[in-house]
Amino acid sequence: MFGDKERAKKEILNHWKAANDNSDEKIINYELMKTRTHDYPYSMPGLIACEAAAIMGGEEAHWDYFDRIQKAHLTECLDITKEEVQIMCAKDIGLDESNFKKLLYDDKTKELVEKDLELANAWGITGVPSLVIDERYLISGALKKESLKKQLMKIANEEIL
Repeated sequence: MFGDKERAKKEILNHWKAANDNSDEKIINYELMKTRTHDYPYSMPGLIACEAAAIMGGEEAHWDYFDRIQKAHLTECLDITKEEVQIMCAKDIGLDESNFKKLLYDDKTKELVEKDLELANAWGITGVPSLVIDERYLISGALKKESLKKQLMKIANEEIL
C-alpha cells in the first residue's frame, strides 16, 4: 500500500503523531516509536489477541486487553506482533497464559475476527479510529474535539428532524 516498509513506517508514524497531538492523554510515544527497528505492526495479530481475551473473559477482558496491548504498542513501543508481547499483556490483565496461547492459534478465533472485519467492511470502515452511530453514520479519523463535536451535532440535528 505504501510502496515499502520505510515509507509505511513514516506514514503511520505521522498518523500516530497527529493522533497524539489531538489527544488529551498524550499516551503515544512518537519519539520512541521512531527509534524502534522492528517492522511496524499490522493489525491482525492484535485483533486476534483481543478476540482471544474476549473468548476467555467477555467484553471486559476484551477491553482490558485492548487497553494493555495499546499501551504496549503506543507507549512502550513494543512489537505487538510478537507472541511474547501478546502473552505478557494477557498475563498483565490476569488471563491464563496457556489458554490464551491456545486461542491465539485457534482457527475459530481468527474466523471471529474475520467476521468482524466483514461487518466493518459492510459499514464502510476502512481505518481506525472510526465511530459508527446507529448503524447509519460513520465518522472516521483522529479528529480534533471541535471537528468531532460538529459532526456529532450534525447527526443529532438530522435525527431530530
